[in-house]
Amino acid sequence: MTRTESSALAAALQTALPDGAVLIDEAAVERYAHDDAEWADYATPAAVVLATSLDDVVATVRIAAEHDAPVVPRGAGTGLSGGANAMAGAVVLSLERMTRILEVDAAERYAVVEAGVLNDDLRRHVAEHGLWYPPDPASQAISTIGGNVATNAGGLCCVKYGVTRDYVLGMTAVLADGSVARLGRTTAKGVTGYDLTGLLVGSEGTLGIIVDVTLKLRPLAGREDRAIVGWFPSLADAGNAVAAVSAAGIVPAALELIDSTCLRAVADWQEWTLPEGADALLLAKVDEPGGAGEALADQVAALFEDAGGTQVERAFAADEVDRLFLARRLAYPALERLGPVLTEDVCVPRGAVPEMLSRIERIAEEADVVIANIAHAGDGNLHPLIIAPEGDDAAKARAKTAFDRIVDECRALGGTVTGEHGVGILKLAGAAAELSPVALAMHRAIKDALDPRGLLNPGKAFPAGT
Repeated sequence: MTRTESSALAAALQTALPDGAVLIDEAAVERYAHDDAEWADYATPAAVVLATSLDDVVATVRIAAEHDAPVVPRGAGTGLSGGANAMAGAVVLSLERMTRILEVDAAERYAVVEAGVLNDDLRRHVAEHGLWYPPDPASQAISTIGGNVATNAGGLCCVKYGVTRDYVLGMTAVLADGSVARLGRTTAKGVTGYDLTGLLVGSEGTLGIIVDVTLKLRPLAGREDRAIVGWFPSLADAGNAVAAVSAAGIVPAALELIDSTCLRAVADWQEWTLPEGADALLLAKVDEPGGAGEALADQVAALFEDAGGTQVERAFAADEVDRLFLARRLAYPALERLGPVLTEDVCVPRGAVPEMLSRIERIAEEADVVIANIAHAGDGNLHPLIIAPEGDDAAKARAKTAFDRIVDECRALGGTVTGEHGVGILKLAGAAAELSPVALAMHRAIKDALDPRGLLNPGKAFPAGT
């Protein structure tokens, strides 16, 4: 897009949209050029639109189409795969200002929320109605519901309660031609027509721009959280404990793993003292009420100890449970203090967690990079975090090599290349290897049907040219 074409696009947007809704200042626009995946390619967009209504989104999409400009939807910009990274000449369409909770129906247990509502804000709001929204990504305090839906985000408790897709009943989405699709239902059941709602969940803004979402809720009451925390002398021992919990048929409300690199980063930041010889930490949570919950907590603690866990702690009071899980919430920001972090997101069968952790350790040694590990270990979703010192291009190249090798080893163990962060840009090569030619052709056919000109978030979610 030439400078003249870019100026014409910006002028058309400014004419159609409310004052202050369109950003064209270079410094302001640059802030919206990428999400948290700075490792993925991006370019400065032609303009940024800060939408506050459905009409704003419709107008933006139609004007962009008239000017043959790509549209990149964006929530809070917390994505880790480059799904919101811009390309030259694009319009970044931010929904961060669309923050209204439109409806909460306590009797039918659903809520209708705009795409820019923060996950935590929704959880707090529905709790006042005695309801609970389970999906809890680590970014829940700063990530939006629209972004969570676009990537089909997971979280800590999803091992038991499911991921975002399991809670989306319907949505309003703007399609590539500016038409408005109202999809789904508010009833507990419904199978009329194709599951178009499910199709857009996890589509990363490539099929439509999600403006509001109808979400299923659960009762807040009836759960009693009990935390079990165990320190382990090796990452392999912790992995064996994960496999043992799974083999015992236990479905915890959370089962998280943190390795020594993460633990040291958190401890140094928060001035904590770690137990001697602790190389990994497992944090489990069970939430069955009464005696059943107590017995299950005992069983998990015993499995931790049998696998080599030491200093196995238990907690029942809410503040103590939160205290024990604090290290997991602080792990990523603590690591960012050490340098740029390339975040992996792979998922392997639960029984393969110990072997995958061993392979990651070997890759780190052979590639001469620092790899920290945090994981939703209960469902096999691992997040190796590859750290490269700022300004060290050679280390950055080795990090990218390690990233690709981890993806390959994951697939070799029967896993999938992304468990919850989405394909975005960083996982395009892995998706091309994982998806069959027939599946790739289906992706292409769906994309062509809904976005024949390829203007909605091009180059994301699945490999182009398939």
